[in-house]
Amino acid sequence: MAWTPPRHTSQHWHVTKPAASGRKGMVASQARGAAEAGVAILEAGGTAADAAVATAFALATLEPWNSGLGGIGFAQVMSPGGAAETFDFGPVSPRGLNPAAFPMTGKMKADLFTWPEVVEDRNVHGPLSFAIPSAVAGYMELHARHGRMPIKDVLAPAVALAKRGLAQDWFTTLKVANSASVLKLYPESARIYLPGGLPPVAPYQGSPGFFQQGNLAATLERLAHAGLADFYKGDIAAAIAADCKDMGAFVSAEDLAQCKARVLPALEAAWRGKRLFLANGLTAAPTLMRVLEGMRGADFSGKAPSAAWYAQLARVMRAAYAERLAGLGDAEPKAAESCTTHLTVADKNGMMVAMTTTLLSSMGSRVVLPKSGVLMNNGVMWFDPRPEAANALAPGKRPLTNMCPVIAAEGDKPVLATGASGGRRIMASVFQMLSFVSDFGMEPEQAAHHPRLDVSAPEGVTADIRLGAATLAALAAEDTVTEVEHAVLPVNFACPNLIRIGADGLRTGITDVMSPWSAAIAEA
Repeated sequence: MAWTPPRHTSQHWHVTKPAASGRKGMVASQARGAAEAGVAILEAGGTAADAAVATAFALATLEPWNSGLGGIGFAQVMSPGGAAETFDFGPVSPRGLNPAAFPMTGKMKADLFTWPEVVEDRNVHGPLSFAIPSAVAGYMELHARHGRMPIKDVLAPAVALAKRGLAQDWFTTLKVANSASVLKLYPESARIYLPGGLPPVAPYQGSPGFFQQGNLAATLERLAHAGLADFYKGDIAAAIAADCKDMGAFVSAEDLAQCKARVLPALEAAWRGKRLFLANGLTAAPTLMRVLEGMRGADFSGKAPSAAWYAQLARVMRAAYAERLAGLGDAEPKAAESCTTHLTVADKNGMMVAMTTTLLSSMGSRVVLPKSGVLMNNGVMWFDPRPEAANALAPGKRPLTNMCPVIAAEGDKPVLATGASGGRRIMASVFQMLSFVSDFGMEPEQAAHHPRLDVSAPEGVTADIRLGAATLAALAAEDTVTEVEHAVLPVNFACPNLIRIGADGLRTGITDVMSPWSAAIAEA
């Protein structure tokens, strides 16, 4: 008998993620513990900015593969009656960076990227891959402008979580194992994350324990007492600079001392009766604006998108990415393993924060600095090693990123905030979640469970197999379709979260269904 094996299904179950609702504050995060830390700050009288900072610092311990003190990011902030602002603490290459330190092998990268391979992958991992760590500068500026609580209190949950340590459960095993082949190259990283040379594993029975992440807890405690500026001009700065010098990294004490976040007016776009505020700076915002323009005439009449709507979206997104990449060629990273985090906060007074932060790759450079416990980013990978490229490696330079935090307002009142993690796939998920809720009238929980597509290049479509035969056929009529599962791993779609404030003041929040630790938590 001739028999063809069926498609392999990695998750033969139905997974659901509960939404949260309440009439006070709310935090949505990719790690429930971080959301709970943010809510504790709201309940103590903090603003959405205080809670966002608390959540971000908590994630340094709870989600080290995605973000942390050694990372970068962007945030959108808006209060009722106030102007929407972008906090730009995006990547900047070190001032002393020498492009000659990244000689090319003559080969093209055959796995994650389509630019030339660099000798020893120096731009991908290790000390030469560090961009200036600006995340703490962003959190410091956000807290200074919109926070209310003392920074010692804001950091208290993160300090407590770091002293407890990172959960040693199956998801930690999975994430560490994905980076183990490179983590093993760097002594402090290997000591923390590869005990005995292997990723940590949970006990076969009982509850998973926790493990310490080097000197991270001590660094967080120092920041809580000395203030966040210590990261750039104090004892912690000296420790970071010393480790960087010992390792031969380009990041210097001067880079740290001069690191500051930029506060810019958010970019505004009109969309179907709402004002959308997009992240100013080198983000995915210009590409999202092209998608908005291309989708204005789409069919929004039903309770869910039609096959024709998805086909139009794929077409519009391919054109938008063709324009985005025209000036960069293939120099913008596709970064299949790009690991970022997004958090969304609303407080009882209506202030909303949408913040996206990243180390770029999963576990960034894979280098933990021993004196501070800071896991550093690999932001140099955002640049093309070819000197003639528009996005070429150069000192003191900002690259284009894919981050796309968005706040939607009705008049001068923010009513929805969203964003996602996932490299080039971020923008597609942000637009679809936004449209599902604001255009098709879906509840946030329904929107999070609705199948999506992804287009993050000038050709090709990645489609959730749950979209159905009619939609898959409509997509395939115009371009090559890759049918995939929405699963924990492989990560085929970005991981969005969203908070909506209803006309009656009810806050509803939801996080990515397939992110096992994620949660939206409402203030009591």
